[in-house]
Amino acid sequence: MHESISVFDIFKIGVGPSSSHTLGPWRAAQYFIKSLIEKEMLDKVISIEVLLYGSLAKTGIGHGTDVAVQLGLCGEDPVSFDINSIEATIAEIKKNNRIFLHHKKEVEFNPAAQIRFLYTESLPYHPNALSFLVKLDDEQTIASTYYSVGGGFVVKEGEDIHAGKNHIVLPFPINNADDLLHWCRKTGMHISEVVMENENCWRNEADTRSGLMNIWKVMRESMYKGCHTSGYLPGGLQVSRRAAELSKRLLKKKEYNGYEQWLNLIKAGGREFNYILDWVSCFALAVNEENASFGRVVTAPTNGAAGVIPAVLQYYVIFCDGESEDKIIQFLLTAAEIGSIFKKGATISAAMGGCQAEIGVSSAMAAAALTECMGGTQRQVMMAAEIAMEHHLGMTCDPIGGLVQIPCIERNTMGAIKAITASQLALQSAPDYAIVSLDGVIKTMWDTALDMNSKYKETADGGLAVNVPLSLSEC
Repeated sequence: MHESISVFDIFKIGVGPSSSHTLGPWRAAQYFIKSLIEKEMLDKVISIEVLLYGSLAKTGIGHGTDVAVQLGLCGEDPVSFDINSIEATIAEIKKNNRIFLHHKKEVEFNPAAQIRFLYTESLPYHPNALSFLVKLDDEQTIASTYYSVGGGFVVKEGEDIHAGKNHIVLPFPINNADDLLHWCRKTGMHISEVVMENENCWRNEADTRSGLMNIWKVMRESMYKGCHTSGYLPGGLQVSRRAAELSKRLLKKKEYNGYEQWLNLIKAGGREFNYILDWVSCFALAVNEENASFGRVVTAPTNGAAGVIPAVLQYYVIFCDGESEDKIIQFLLTAAEIGSIFKKGATISAAMGGCQAEIGVSSAMAAAALTECMGGTQRQVMMAAEIAMEHHLGMTCDPIGGLVQIPCIERNTMGAIKAITASQLALQSAPDYAIVSLDGVIKTMWDTALDMNSKYKETADGGLAVNVPLSLSEC
């Protein structure tokens, strides 16, 4: 069966710091409350308990899983909720030991006791599992388990993952890169054009275009805000935000008013190699510093890797004269399709595959998108994605303190630069004679994920997470 994944499944607007540990659990809580409402049980609830398993338990505090679950239970939405109200909302629940489910039903709730981190327990389907246990006033007990499978995707235990939206029959069904190449050959269309035809099954083209431009708007806003916010990231590691100082230094402290003037100053700075390199790094840093601060970002395809695609797209807009709506939409459509192929053939969850599943996938997506927008053939697009992933294979996920900060933020800069390099290599190559295919590297990535020790899969049990200086680990 061909799984149908929309561009808006890959690109989701949400709140940091993690798509699988923050956005996913937030959505799971929303879905659970919605199910109670549909069954007319919400008003009968007298107590609620949340159980976090596996990776969600081990790095849940650093990723804000407990915060996300509470906000979801309250009925808040990650797309629209005022992120400046997060701290106050959580403090109010803690102070009163009470929570208003969906803003309607008030129940006693002590987060410290009723959100349980089961560090030594895992469920078989996926490392990111959480269960909701509810008692009703008629002594009935309701239990539901959800899996946050990466990129904000959520699966309820016992339900068909292909049901509903994902079961739509597309004109160009695609499970792998060979399928995609087949349709491009048969129709003569670019990858982005094939993707747009599929998107038309969910909505009209005008709505897709509008939605994608809104995705780019949120990406731009996170970049701009990150480039104008100083201080330290939350969490205790005392990590300094660097994007704002770097932006100021690159612009030689020139004054400006707003995003457009900022963009024009960057363009006016020239196209010298080091200057471009510094800005690409700055864009990626900015987004992921926002992500680490519970800011609003776009999963691309995850929150931990949210800076790669905005950085490469901004590079294309500024330094490759790609500032047109058509080109931006072409970029995002192409990137999304490559991300969906990785999700179908491997994983976009660090808890399943390590950081190769996040930074590696995002770098491949960006490389492919840039290559298509720069006039590459369909084979060159796939070659660029393959090159980018090939040089992320085996990358572990070992966040210090369970926070999406070290090494996550800097890895976004590396993923962005590798994407640009991969694109350049592909554009200068004859992919018809390539030895490694995109499908081959995706299979290799999945094989590597299966072989990878669990301590390197977003558990903070290995790697940098256990080899940092004592002064840091005690923060």
